[in-house]
Amino acid sequence: MNYGSIARIAEKYGAKTSFDEKIAGHTSFNIGGVCDIIVQPNSAECIRELVAECRKSSYKYYIFGKGSNVLVSDSGLRGVVIIIGSEYSGITRDGNRLICDSGATLTKICTAAKNYGLSGLEFVYGIPGTAGGALYMNAGAYGGEMKDAVVYCDYLDSDGIVKRMERKDMQLSYRHSVFSGSDKIILSVCFELCERNAEEIAAKMAEVMHKRRDKQPLEYPSAGSTFKRPEGYFAAKLIEDSGLKGFTVGGAQVSEKHSGFVINKGGATCSDVVRLISDIKDKVYKDSGVKLECEILLIE
Repeated sequence: MNYGSIARIAEKYGAKTSFDEKIAGHTSFNIGGVCDIIVQPNSAECIRELVAECRKSSYKYYIFGKGSNVLVSDSGLRGVVIIIGSEYSGITRDGNRLICDSGATLTKICTAAKNYGLSGLEFVYGIPGTAGGALYMNAGAYGGEMKDAVVYCDYLDSDGIVKRMERKDMQLSYRHSVFSGSDKIILSVCFELCERNAEEIAAKMAEVMHKRRDKQPLEYPSAGSTFKRPEGYFAAKLIEDSGLKGFTVGGAQVSEKHSGFVINKGGATCSDVVRLISDIKDKVYKDSGVKLECEILLIE
């Protein structure tokens, strides 16, 4: 398919564009085949025009952030892949608030907050996601969630109009928001933080990062926690109790360090991961009667 109109919009804004590129290099799993066209917009207006053209021309399109919670097909993606990442990642301070473009990484946001002496987001430090992606799934860790700090966000609605949504309307719950599975596209996120000594904030960030390195297999590509937490249980313990720690399918493995993570041990394919996840779910259900629900989004 000819995506000349998409390429022209990208050129108009100076946005990075590539044809027939593997998506693997844009995901934390390092998995995924060749895509027709990948565009990395550098402004909200660029995003708006790209999406409008996709809808007008009936191009299938995909919105990505850091690609840290996705598993992409080995066959790649037919259509337009719009990666809202480092090219659109500005951060502005307004008193105790930080207004972040949706492509700003959580680590960049946390570092900016620390430099401003603003506390309240330390719990996400080190998570390889973006502001938009984190709000999309109400990301959380170590007792905190996005809903604890977000005030409002600006988003593109299904009619291509930029609107603002307050926290009370976001339907934020465990790994879910009103944006989950919708065609609304988050453009920016505003966080309300509180003043604190920068050294104390830095110490908390270091503590969080130490916990991550100590308990999680950060040395291998993965998409973070593979399964949602079943009510009344811990997915990692259920998996370990089923004797699956270290269980391998092709290049995909249940981490020996933390059985809640499926990792790319080397050369893993999407098919490897899908089969491994299916085997885990079957074995855990057989042993405990608990149905695990995948947290990773399969995109094909």
